[in-house]
Amino acid sequence: MQPWWQPALGKKVYDLEQPRRADMPVHPSHKPGYQYLLHNRHEDNYQPQKGPRSSASGALFMKEHTGTHIDAWSHQADSLHLCGGVKVTHQVETGSGFTYGGVETIPMIVRRGWLFDVPSFRGVKDLPPRDLVNSKELDAIAQARKLKPAKGDVLLVRVGNDQHWNNEARFLESAGMTRDAALWAAELGVFAVGADNMSWEPNGLVDPELGPLPCHLELLARRGIYIIENLKLDELAKDGVTEFLFICLPLKLVGATGSPVRPVALA
Repeated sequence: MQPWWQPALGKKVYDLEQPRRADMPVHPSHKPGYQYLLHNRHEDNYQPQKGPRSSASGALFMKEHTGTHIDAWSHQADSLHLCGGVKVTHQVETGSGFTYGGVETIPMIVRRGWLFDVPSFRGVKDLPPRDLVNSKELDAIAQARKLKPAKGDVLLVRVGNDQHWNNEARFLESAGMTRDAALWAAELGVFAVGADNMSWEPNGLVDPELGPLPCHLELLARRGIYIIENLKLDELAKDGVTEFLFICLPLKLVGATGSPVRPVALA
């Protein structure tokens, strides 16, 4: 028997989150990244004379920008100004987080999504380390696959890096998008972009004008386009899915610069 929602929303649900664990790939600037430790154990509080029930619970330590996550406006600044022209001051950037542009301000994302699968377009399994995907290639994929991302949509790019989630060194060497690719996406008016790599652009990409992380500056700080990182896109690609309903719900971590997410695609 098919689920009640299937006729309206799609035939299959795709989980786009990578599993979280202590040894998952983490950018050096966000180390130690993730730790989960049991705090209370079943054997510690089991009292059979009071009944058969016992419980366990743990403590979680996690940097916001680890695992599959979304960047908030407060994550990046342009000459110490956040998106919208708000200057970074001690009143805006406090010890307990941001009073402007925190991740709690990102709405629930329920929008049309598009997958640009670069490896399948090139006829390869994945892209070489630190390879670049520019605007011309994204436009060529759109033309060849008849993809029509529009204002308010979510644009996801797969470079094949999701298959290296169990190899941090290789994952950090991922291919990614160029500054002009980011501007191409921005011209479409998309609400958010995402990729199966650590930071949309390749780690270490330096623009001669903007310096490191130029796509973050162009997308997030200058245009308010959210960035979703470390996505798992291989199943969408395997099934040839290019258009879908994209659902992504950031946690309301007040003042935080990002949030873990578990995005799904319905197609």
